[in-house]
Amino acid sequence: MTAVGGGRPLRFGTHLILVMIVITLPVIGLISALDYRQVEGALIAEEDHLREQTERSAVQSIRLMDAGLNLFDCTLDHRMQEAFTPVLAEYKRVGGDPEEMDLARVRAQLGEEMDVYIINDAGVIEYTTYPPDLGIDFREVPSFHNRITEIRLGDSFTADRIVAEPASGRLRKYAYMPSPDHRYLFELGLVCGSIGTDRFDLKYRTLEDDLMRLNPALEGIRIFDRYGRSVNATESESPADPAAIDFVARAVYEEQRDRTITDPVAGKIVRYVLVDLSAAGSPSDASRVVELTYSTAPLDARLAGIRLTHALLALFASLAACCIAVPVSRQITRPVREIVDDVNIIARGDLDHRIRVSAGAEFTRLEESIDAMVDALKENIRRLRASEETARGYSTRLEDLVRERTADLEQSNRAATLFLDIMVHDINNANTVAIGYTRLLVGALEGERREMAEKMLSRLEQSSAIIGSVATLREALESGSPLTRVDLDPVVRTEIANHPAIRIRYEGRPLAVLADDLLSEVFANLIGNAVKFGGPGVEIAVRVEDRGEDVLISVEDSGPGIPDAVKSELFRRFQKGSGSLAGLGLGLYICRMLIERYGGRIWADDRVEGRPEEGTAVRFTLRKAA
Repeated sequence: MTAVGGGRPLRFGTHLILVMIVITLPVIGLISALDYRQVEGALIAEEDHLREQTERSAVQSIRLMDAGLNLFDCTLDHRMQEAFTPVLAEYKRVGGDPEEMDLARVRAQLGEEMDVYIINDAGVIEYTTYPPDLGIDFREVPSFHNRITEIRLGDSFTADRIVAEPASGRLRKYAYMPSPDHRYLFELGLVCGSIGTDRFDLKYRTLEDDLMRLNPALEGIRIFDRYGRSVNATESESPADPAAIDFVARAVYEEQRDRTITDPVAGKIVRYVLVDLSAAGSPSDASRVVELTYSTAPLDARLAGIRLTHALLALFASLAACCIAVPVSRQITRPVREIVDDVNIIARGDLDHRIRVSAGAEFTRLEESIDAMVDALKENIRRLRASEETARGYSTRLEDLVRERTADLEQSNRAATLFLDIMVHDINNANTVAIGYTRLLVGALEGERREMAEKMLSRLEQSSAIIGSVATLREALESGSPLTRVDLDPVVRTEIANHPAIRIRYEGRPLAVLADDLLSEVFANLIGNAVKFGGPGVEIAVRVEDRGEDVLISVEDSGPGIPDAVKSELFRRFQKGSGSLAGLGLGLYICRMLIERYGGRIWADDRVEGRPEEGTAVRFTLRKAA
């Protein structure tokens, strides 16, 4: 038995029921999910097949309508060819100057349903009896421009297909005849009017009704020409207006590739299907783009119903599995319950109680093992009581030893503190007096004796510096005071003022950081090292930069620099430099210890990146105070 959430432990029978349910429910769910996936795939494939049939029917119907329109188209070719006779006669009358042609009179001879167009050698309609088309530049349609250029340079009449005119969308029958001098191309446009428009628009509407009966998911059908204009646009709609142009349909024609647009939110699938109706001899391309809009709602409803059915079946199967699991679990766990009852009696202190024998070899071995365990438990209890007495004696002795060692450590700590006090105070006082007398000797002696006095003075000053570093290190280790707000600018300026003979450039501004009174030791060590190891004429720069939550401080010098191999070891305890003036290595170690205590980090860098011989830059960060 195990506890659930720290509460009452579950019985083995409950565990067994849960295991059976945990195994059965995923199997039922997996079977249901696999069956649903199979049905879903079949329905989606059926829907895709129906869409393909719809699209094939649409393409075939449009091809049939186009074939009928082409038959009607051909009956107008002879009439159009004869209509060029007055046009050519007028061009000859004015001596080949189209500007002098009386196009209104020519149009009156041809009839009000026919318009005259004169296209120059650049492919632009220069003169016409239909003002909306004046100035149309066919160079914007390269394929059409190339074809009419071939006709202009030729000698024969060419009839075009019935197409929608650019301005109004009305159906017109166009034909072309080159001028005798091939400078211009004459074009006639016959308005088909009721002859063709009503007849073929009716077929488009019939096509839409037939396709919707074939595919209930089809919501609408629209047919566009190669420019993206609706083929059944009325005079009240201007296809030249971009709002009346379907740019997707035009892109489908230009790319010569069908396109599918899916909108899952709206439950729509829009298919653009290209119907290639181009003819080799016709200047215009009568190809169409069919837009078929499908609704996914019927398929979604069918899938939702199937999901609900599968969920109900899975629920019923799960309930049946739970009902079967209860009696099966009771039958399996009966011997276990008997063993548990006997073990509980033993647990209450009756170690002489024996486990009842049950049917089954496994349970018999379990019962024998429990009896053996109880016997071993009795023996262990006896031994444990004897061990407790021995451990109690050891514990008393151990406490006495701990008290003795603690007293020894406290006495050693007091002795170490006394020695440090003597070194820091008394020895430093003696060094101060010795330094004073030695400086007098340096001023009084000359020659070799003065050099010896200067060396002695240097060693005494070094000894005094070491004692100062030890005092700072001790104060930093023993200080338990919290970090406070410290104004950085006066600390830096004070340390710079301690070196009046050195050229130090300060680039900073007032900023407050988290530190304590020992912050000045960091600047004293870093500036002192720059002065000590920088060599004659060293230049030092101290920079303070605001980096958001941190402040970056750099102490740079123009000295000989530090090799890359030494930089990573520079801040370790007793790590010395490589020069002749190298100290004992406590200064930079104290800097690192203080900076890390303030929550920052410190590292050595090149003053000029990649050129260590041009000086050193020691940089460190401090946390900015609120």
